Amino acid sequence: MAGQPLPSSGLPNLVPLAPSRVRLWRNPQTKKITSVPKNYSPESDYFVGIDSDGCVFDSMELKHKECFVPVFINSYDLQGVSKYAREAAEYVNLYSKSRGCNRFLALVEQLDWLRRRPEVKARGVKVPRLEGLKNWIEQESKLGNPTLANASEATGDPDLKKALEWSYAVNDAIAAMVRGVPPFPNVKKCLERFAESADMLVVSATPNAALEAEWKEHGMDGYVRAICGQETGSKKETLEVAKLYGENKSLMLGDAPGDYKAAVANNCLFFPINPGNEEASWKRLFNEGIDRFFSGAFAGEYQQQLLDEFNEFLPSAPPWPVDEK
Repeated sequence: MAGQPLPSSGLPNLVPLAPSRVRLWRNPQTKKITSVPKNYSPESDYFVGIDSDGCVFDSMELKHKECFVPVFINSYDLQGVSKYAREAAEYVNLYSKSRGCNRFLALVEQLDWLRRRPEVKARGVKVPRLEGLKNWIEQESKLGNPTLANASEATGDPDLKKALEWSYAVNDAIAAMVRGVPPFPNVKKCLERFAESADMLVVSATPNAALEAEWKEHGMDGYVRAICGQETGSKKETLEVAKLYGENKSLMLGDAPGDYKAAVANNCLFFPINPGNEEASWKRLFNEGIDRFFSGAFAGEYQQQLLDEFNEFLPSAPPWPVDEK
């Protein structure tokens, strides 16, 4: 069911590759998508948004443990409490309800948890508060390197400069480390099924360049109309296109509470890819979830059952003692 185009900018024209039942899409331009899709109009009656890291690809553990965490410790001089810094970073990004959030939000949160840990206080290691970065986060909706670079240059704020250096170093580490990580089993089968009747977008907080490389590496970029990452805007902003479809005809696939919140904000149904149980989740989606979505039997009891199960997978507090702020 088509609606009115969104009054935003940045999505190139999209042209179908072939008149096959499973429609593939190509982007005839090479420019990066930098904002919420412009003049987006549905090509199908159904819409599916798809998160990437930890949802489609089993890359979360690799990226955070081997790339994000070492750069975090080195950039913020946390060598004296490296064990606790690692635990805080892995908790926020992998094992908490903040899993999958924007990297700058995660950076602030993991430092806050680290600062409140009694063992860290006992060692006398100074944990930065990043007030400048917090102020930028409150004012900026597109939390990515381009906007951070502009703010850093405009203000000269040392917190912004340090965060930008950290973020660039993370990207370099990921580019050097992450390769050969295939999608979870049944992902491609699900994309093929969805492509028969739905428009699809990648909706992620990962930088666009990394997303494009990973989806292209595994031959899956042709299934989606566009890849919308960190520079495009928040997941909530990107999912605004779901409002152009009929009731209960939009679905978000994600592995984190933030994905669910973005879906709810845009009247989207949500299928969770449960952390630590991803393969079973994709199998379930293929065996029953897709049919329920297209047949109109997803909303209501089935949706609530999925959410109740999803809520059990991630804790809201760390497993170690913390002091008051």
